[in-house]
Amino acid sequence: MSDLLANDVITPDAGESPLLSLAEVSILKAAPMTRLSLRVREAAIAATGDAFGAKLPVTPMGNETGEKRAALWMGPDEWTLLAPEEELDAVFSAIEDKLAGQPHSLVDISHRSEALIVSGEKAAWLLNTGIFIDFSLEEFPVGTVTRTLFHKSPVMIWRTGDDTFVVEAWVSFMDYVAGILVDSAQELAAA
Repeated sequence: MSDLLANDVITPDAGESPLLSLAEVSILKAAPMTRLSLRVREAAIAATGDAFGAKLPVTPMGNETGEKRAALWMGPDEWTLLAPEEELDAVFSAIEDKLAGQPHSLVDISHRSEALIVSGEKAAWLLNTGIFIDFSLEEFPVGTVTRTLFHKSPVMIWRTGDDTFVVEAWVSFMDYVAGILVDSAQELAAA
């Protein structure tokens, strides 16, 4: 599962240099992608997953993936759907067509957020400089997704591998989040 998550859905932005590259941890900007915010009633969950190409998770803090697709549980009737950037129109239309006549909300939030890929043996340590969550594999296993605060910024954290996390923040907060992560990592470089 973690290989699919890391290699198929969230990929580094090929045009960007790493924000940080240390032996223990690296921070890469993720490539732009389609992000949709979905609110739908329980009766439409299966149909929506079929149209999207990945099931919608019903387990809190869970995710489901398909080829180049990820559905992240954000709440009892709320999901974030991820797909390649160039597939926005096709994905949006497929879901809208499938849910025609059913109450739902599907909103393109692709330009609202950006993502960082934080990886390495000290990735959890680095995130814990601003997030008070137990990131041990026992408590926050691969595939877990949550919304929380990183210092003062709202973020979404998704563990995509044993030592790999995706950190999403609104574009207006991303410089703040990335800056604090890079500054905090300097403690590792100084050690």
